[in-house]
Amino acid sequence: MSASHATPVPSAPRRAQCPNCLRPQSACICALAQPVQAATQVLILQHPLELQEAKGTARLLHLCLPGSRLEVNEAFAPQQLQQWLYGAWPGAEAPQQTMLLYPQTPDQPAALAALTDDDAPAPVRRLVLIDGTWRKSRKMLYANPLLAQLPRLALADTGPAGYRIRKAPRAGQLSTLEAAALALQQLEAWPDGAPPLQALQQSFDGLIAQYERLRAAH
Repeated sequence: MSASHATPVPSAPRRAQCPNCLRPQSACICALAQPVQAATQVLILQHPLELQEAKGTARLLHLCLPGSRLEVNEAFAPQQLQQWLYGAWPGAEAPQQTMLLYPQTPDQPAALAALTDDDAPAPVRRLVLIDGTWRKSRKMLYANPLLAQLPRLALADTGPAGYRIRKAPRAGQLSTLEAAALALQQLEAWPDGAPPLQALQQSFDGLIAQYERLRAAH
């Protein structure tokens, strides 16, 4: 008796991917990114499930901030994380203050966000953002004790979120890019309507418009 062989089903061709933003070429966001100069160093720690999230803003934020770092994992090697948090980066000196953008808790020290002396040189600051859902960000926080120990910069009076393409569990919860813009405004002392804020907002608006356009096309 001869053995029967099933005809292999050809797999769908893989969509071409942009090597810079890691999105499909048809949804590339590189052209949406408007570069913004900031003295604050930004480290984005992204949950792996956010890597392919079409509605995510972390990669766009990274593209908007030259010199920022974006690292993907849920639990990081402590020695490597220590370097990212406190060490010198290529082209950037080690920070004098590293803070985590995260809601404050009573047992957690607050970050010194404002200068007390206008004549004093601004300290070299490093702002850490966790990119993920609130549930995933909490998991990342406690899976990495070095993160949990950081002084926290908490946002207040954030106003309504503009992230209409992704539902937030609670009112006022912002996308990573929106939250970073508000934090940088505080740390950099940017006035409302400052060019860097406008650039970040335009990049954010462009991402939303592109997502809605591509969704409507399908």
